[in-house]
Amino acid sequence: MTDEQALIKTLDFQLDIRSDNESLLHDACLESRSVYNETIRLAKEDEDWDAIPDRMADDANLVKNTTQRVVAKALGAMENYYEYDDFGQPSHTKDGAYPLRANYEEGYNLSLTDDSNVAFRISAKPYKHVTGVLKGSDGHLDILTTALESGQWEIGTAEALFHNDNPELHVTVTNTEQTVRNKQDSQTVVGVDVNEDNVALTALSESGVEDTLVIDFPEIKFERHRYFTMRKRVQNAGKDSIHDTLDGREERFVRDRLHKVSRHIVEWSRQFEKPCIVFEDLKEMRDSIDYGTRMNRRLHHLPFRALQFYTSYKASFEGIPTGWINPEYTSQQCPLCGHTERANRNKKRFKCKDCAHQDHSDRGASVNIAVKGTKKHQDWNVSALNSLPTVRKVRRQASGAVDAPTVTHPTVRGSSADGQMGVSD
Repeated sequence: MTDEQALIKTLDFQLDIRSDNESLLHDACLESRSVYNETIRLAKEDEDWDAIPDRMADDANLVKNTTQRVVAKALGAMENYYEYDDFGQPSHTKDGAYPLRANYEEGYNLSLTDDSNVAFRISAKPYKHVTGVLKGSDGHLDILTTALESGQWEIGTAEALFHNDNPELHVTVTNTEQTVRNKQDSQTVVGVDVNEDNVALTALSESGVEDTLVIDFPEIKFERHRYFTMRKRVQNAGKDSIHDTLDGREERFVRDRLHKVSRHIVEWSRQFEKPCIVFEDLKEMRDSIDYGTRMNRRLHHLPFRALQFYTSYKASFEGIPTGWINPEYTSQQCPLCGHTERANRNKKRFKCKDCAHQDHSDRGASVNIAVKGTKKHQDWNVSALNSLPTVRKVRRQASGAVDAPTVTHPTVRGSSADGQMGVSD
């Protein structure tokens, strides 16, 4: 994220297709799937990636601009695979209808009607259009209407797709007048520690730790393991055709949970004065992981980057900046005395061998991330931490609601005397 970045949002709409050509849009989405899969095939066969867009544009029965956007997304998926995944090369191919990606005024158009509706025209095939009006939430329609009338929001790329067999249009818009606040202008740093089954948050200001929170989401780890087991079974049974269906279900489940958790992170951060959300820069983490086959599989599939991206995206729309720090020693260092030793951690328990401070290990890491964030992005210094507030834990339900937090024992220096720590496991 840059210090002065425009706000970007994706608006979701249902398509009320007025003309009798919904089947045309569906056929175009099937053609889009063919373009995507063929691009993946060519990329795997070491075809010159720079030559693939023109080759596919000549062969596909789609508008050229749309074809190029679909090819770009497929190549982006391959780039992400080569950069972050070192397991057996996945198929990456898609089944069913695949979204049409198009630039505004090239692959699709929007306009206001006399009765205050927003009309659309999608170039599904060359010289063949799908038309109608958009249906959606009042908030999204209001933003889109503002974009069409005043230009405050700039309309960008859109995707036409089928969700549960219903046609939709997802439109990306950029606010050209509002920007994200400069990180150096922040008065609170929120350290975010992302883990396999939770995310720990600490809000830190010049006066010390304002509050901390641990959000549990164990269902993501459970569902990932369940789908992994299901894929192994269908593979052993020779039913590879089901493989992509399982991948899609797992992806939708995880994405839904991560969106809800990231929304909660941003909402919690908003309560503090001029917050800046800080993450660990984990780009190199996957290359250094080697804990055996089973543990490697679990760690390589942790949703670190996705949750960080969703949180940054939502934070930017609220005008909240985000920053990144080096993750070195954040989970091994005592947040009170600064002593660092790998043996300090035992699962979710942290005990410092120097000052005897005991804590929830992930909460302690979020404190260290926040402290590093102040040193990197702010020009004010945090006074020495002598104590930390009570750890509060919440767990997100499947519906997205949050249970009431469970209050645990406060953590102070030397609290090991009675054997208590600041977390209920």
